[in-house]
Order: sequence, then C-alpha cells, then structure tokens
Amino acid sequence: MSSPSNSQINLLEKAKGGDILAFQELFLGFQDQLKSFLYRLVANREDAEDLAQDAFVRAFEKIGTFRGESSLKTWVFRIAANLGRDALRQRQRWPEDAQDRSKSLAMGSSTIAEAFMKVHHQSPSGRYDVREHIDFCFTCIGKTLPIDQQVAVMLKDVYQFKRREIAEILELTEGKVKHLLHDARTTMTNVFSRRCALVNQKGTCNQCSELAGIYNPRQARAAHLNKIEMVAEAKQTDDLRKLYRLRTELVRFIDPIKSDGADMQEVIMRCTRAAVREKAFA
Repeated sequence: MSSPSNSQINLLEKAKGGDILAFQELFLGFQDQLKSFLYRLVANREDAEDLAQDAFVRAFEKIGTFRGESSLKTWVFRIAANLGRDALRQRQRWPEDAQDRSKSLAMGSSTIAEAFMKVHHQSPSGRYDVREHIDFCFTCIGKTLPIDQQVAVMLKDVYQFKRREIAEILELTEGKVKHLLHDARTTMTNVFSRRCALVNQKGTCNQCSELAGIYNPRQARAAHLNKIEMVAEAKQTDDLRKLYRLRTELVRFIDPIKSDGADMQEVIMRCTRAAVREKAFA
C-alpha cells in the first residue's frame, strides 16, 4: 500500500480529534472495495451494507487507538473482516453443487423465474454478462472454504493485499497466512476443475452459458463465450493454476455491487442462498 499523503495525514489527525466528516472522507477512499469484499464474504447485499456501516462506526469509535503501524485501509479491513467472520460462524459452508441446487430451485419456482425476468427487464443493472457470472461463481466456490481461507484468498488474489497485511487483518502469522492461501487455492482450483464446463470438458456446470442463452438471445453463444480470455487459454493449457489466476484477474476488475449486471447477479445469489437453505428467497 502507498504511503499516506499530507492531506490524508491531516484528515487522520482531525478524525482522531472527533471529526467524523474527516474520517468519512478517508473511509470513502476504500469504501467500495470494503463493501464488495463483504458482499463476496456473506453473499448478501443488505448484509454487506450493514456490515460496512458497522465497520465504519466501530472504526470511528476506535480511531484514537490507531497507531499507524499499518495503513488505515488495512486497519479498517481487519475490523470488517472480524465482523464478517462472526456472521459466517453461524452459517454452514456451501456445498460444491450449490449452483446445481440453485438451478433446480429456479426451474421449479415460477416466483423465482418471474423475479429473474422482472430484474432483467426493469432494472438498469439487470443485464446478464458471462464475465460477471464468473465473478458470482468465484464467490460461490469461495464459500465452500473454511472462513479464514475464504478471507485470505479474497484479500490476496482479488484485493491484492500483501501477506503481512493479511496477517494483520486475520491476526495470524505470515506463515499461517501462506498455508491458508495454499490450501484455499488448491481447493478452489480442484473444485473448478471438477465443475466448470466453461473451461474444462470434464466440468458439470454450464450455468453461465445457459443463462446467456436466455438473457442474451441476440448474442451467439460461441461469440459470447469467446469474449472471455479463459476460454481461449483453456484450449492451450492444462495448467489449472494458470486458469485460476485468469479467473482472479477477471474478478479483480468487477464490482459485484455496482456492475451493470449487479441486480441480476443479486437475484441469482438470493436463489442460491435459498437453495442451500441459508435464507428463504424473498
């Protein structure tokens, strides 16, 4: 992370003196990343918004204890990550076939099917795009991991925190973080290898291209899929780790809360949460 500017240092001093507007200005510098991180962690937009607000309040209340040993962003992410981990400890990890269950639920429910169509036709963020669905899929597979692995791999591979910063956020040693990252990447790579038909002939899930056929009927399936670098790369390599890196590079540039298809992906996420019996579809 880059060193704070003089203006940021001045704002921080004001915030420590109780100036909430100064703290808010600093918080805005990483607010979008924090919210998208929490969304990927808890898989629910309202929960992510609530957790981000809680993190803001708690960070401002504790700002006097901030000693600058890490960046303010890292310090606030630690508060937010702890809140997210506490929320997830009350929930089960997702099964690998969560998206299969979601598809079955959607196909058997006229209410859910109507919700999909309503968002697609009425929301300005209701478009369907395969790239954004790959981001959705990355979140789903991430939720099969133990909590600390899920947090570590997102912070490193999506938000590009350094290992020492992740160690500060998770309050672990760098050695432990290294192991968390190795185990998380290995699991996710293997799950994608078993399941993703988009880049692996042995995969079972082709949800992204099926949905593209429904919500992007004017686009040829092959043309739509060929936009994705992973597809071309998959034809040339058997290196599953490289395909995993390509996924993270794609996910890194997508904001699941503010993207053009954010509302569509949120409906799909709500359906998936219902399918794994985490929360009823509403």
